[in-house]
Amino acid sequence: MTDDDLPLGRRNYAQFAERYAAMTPTKAANAYYDRPAVQSLLPDVAGRDVLDAGCGPGHYAAWLAQRGARVVGIDVTPEMLAQARAHVAGLAVELIEADLEQTLPLADAAFDVVLCPLALDYVRDLGPTFGELRRVARAGAALVLSMGHPMQDWKLWGDGVYYDVEPVAMHWSGFGEPKPLVRSYRRPLAAIVNPLLAAGWRLDRVLEPGSNDDIARAEPTFHAKLSKAPYFLCLRAIAA
Repeated sequence: MTDDDLPLGRRNYAQFAERYAAMTPTKAANAYYDRPAVQSLLPDVAGRDVLDAGCGPGHYAAWLAQRGARVVGIDVTPEMLAQARAHVAGLAVELIEADLEQTLPLADAAFDVVLCPLALDYVRDLGPTFGELRRVARAGAALVLSMGHPMQDWKLWGDGVYYDVEPVAMHWSGFGEPKPLVRSYRRPLAAIVNPLLAAGWRLDRVLEPGSNDDIARAEPTFHAKLSKAPYFLCLRAIAA
């Protein structure tokens, strides 16, 4: 198997998993932007079974377990799972290598909450993925996700047709050298919401997070940009 045959998320994060794990606890886009927004959409997780789908280095998984959840974290990148094991040591977290673009090695109706933060940008066709997440969720379960905002992505890579789902790539700054080349998919809003609804989820809340005081202190330039337009889109949906 060549690198080109590997799932996109694995190709991306195997390049810099250790640096990502070390820097995201205090990096504004993660610690002060994505995490507070996503956490604001989560229900009380104490005593509940929670799937962290795309768990990365385990920051969310640890946070969930510390609040009384029984957590299963899945990720497609072995290097990320190695980082996650260190972060969740001693907590009620099970970690499994799994690909969000394939059938998940999880039982039907196993979870009360499904969390999918900043992982779906690496999935080309969201329909089957939303279907798998619905399969493993119990009726009434909450799905909370975050991903690149369609209009912000369009501004960044808007040389194609907005209505298309298209592969894009960028060398990420802010994680040291060598700068990782991160490949993802840019898509219109309809290509997010319609597959979600078709998979048996009911849209419950839409959040386009702006800036906050922590971001203003940590990264004033990022704060100025977020004061005009969101970079991420966060959704909460309920399993019908």
